[in-house]
Amino acid sequence: MLFNYERTILNKVVTNRGKESRILAMIMAGGKGERLYPLTCERTKPAVPFGGKYRIIDFVLSNFINSGIYSIYVLAQFKCQSLIQHLQDGWRFGGLLHDHFITPVPAQMRRGKEWYLGTADAIHQNINLVEKFDGEIIAVFGADHVYRMDIRQMADFHLRKKGHATVSVLSVPISEAKHFGVIAVDETMRIIGFEEKPKHPTPMPKNKDLALVSMGNYLFNKDFLIDILKHDAAHGHEGAHDFGKDILPRIHKQYPIYAYDFKKNRVPGVNKTEEVGYWRDVGTIGAYWEANMDLRNITPNFDLYNHLWPLKTSSYSYPPAKLGFDSSGRKGMAINSLVSDGSAILGGKVQDSIIGRNVLIKGDAAVINSIIMDNVVIGEGCKINMAIIDKGTVIPDGTIIGYDLSNDRKKYFVDEDSRIIVVS
Repeated sequence: MLFNYERTILNKVVTNRGKESRILAMIMAGGKGERLYPLTCERTKPAVPFGGKYRIIDFVLSNFINSGIYSIYVLAQFKCQSLIQHLQDGWRFGGLLHDHFITPVPAQMRRGKEWYLGTADAIHQNINLVEKFDGEIIAVFGADHVYRMDIRQMADFHLRKKGHATVSVLSVPISEAKHFGVIAVDETMRIIGFEEKPKHPTPMPKNKDLALVSMGNYLFNKDFLIDILKHDAAHGHEGAHDFGKDILPRIHKQYPIYAYDFKKNRVPGVNKTEEVGYWRDVGTIGAYWEANMDLRNITPNFDLYNHLWPLKTSSYSYPPAKLGFDSSGRKGMAINSLVSDGSAILGGKVQDSIIGRNVLIKGDAAVINSIIMDNVVIGEGCKINMAIIDKGTVIPDGTIIGYDLSNDRKKYFVDEDSRIIVVS
């Protein structure tokens, strides 16, 4: 397979941080998120609330903005109204610079009647946006993971290697790697193999106890990307138009494609107590709950309080959170928890939990090990444990959730793997 890209000269790519190469971000935000049901019943996965006041998509967008990359398209698809509204509320530039934008792009079915058939097909259906971009590198990143990353460091690696594409990877124990897409590399980090959930993952060259798994984030040289997309559209297999599962495994032997070790990425302001290379795929109810719980401790695995790498989101004019007494004199308190703007804990107790915005927790209520989203009301005397309460839900006085699973199954959704109750 001979691409036109092979006939081009690569010296137009700038290789020093003083003159940074221009990068266009294409954020994949169209996933159904079926394993996160019922949280994705009315919204796409990247729009699911997280950490009290954020959405999952805020992490990837903050990473790009903090990395000085301001040309961003967000490719939306299923149930995207909540996502688009969030982008309009919190992610708009002033419009003074034409290359500073965060623009949602709903699926327009330019190539036929089908929804996006994979990551490559999503980019191909919007190839006009890539072609008109006056820059060197196209970043194709997912929108459904929780992590911090200086994307410029990955771009520097990509340029130093002079590869055609770069895949971000995470080193994990061999015993865990079988659950992911594994990438085999040589000692220069050039990719020599792709393995989809292998029984016996290929270890890293210098550490037989670890394997590299794909994070689903890619950098491409622009001309190379355009060529492989057009070739895939013309010759790809039916239904298989995905970078990680189809295209890159098919062409990696012909073209230099490298793996970037995410654990070598260094973001300013990260505490020494935080987990090195923190990255979470919050694709299931259990994983989503655990990642939220990672935020609550005094020394968390992932600390939101990093002023040098801020996590941005939409802002609303809520008053400060309030902890106070109820009419009976009971004291409201929150222990080892995050409580967002506008929320009031009046005589109730919150422990080891995440509380969203404009939440009211009334007297003698107890919320433990739970995630409470925006605009929820927890009535007097309620006992909530190991639960996720979706936005706008009113929990009547005296309700007990999380102490009798057989009874909870009759009224609510119970995730059988994690035993987390979801009320929506």
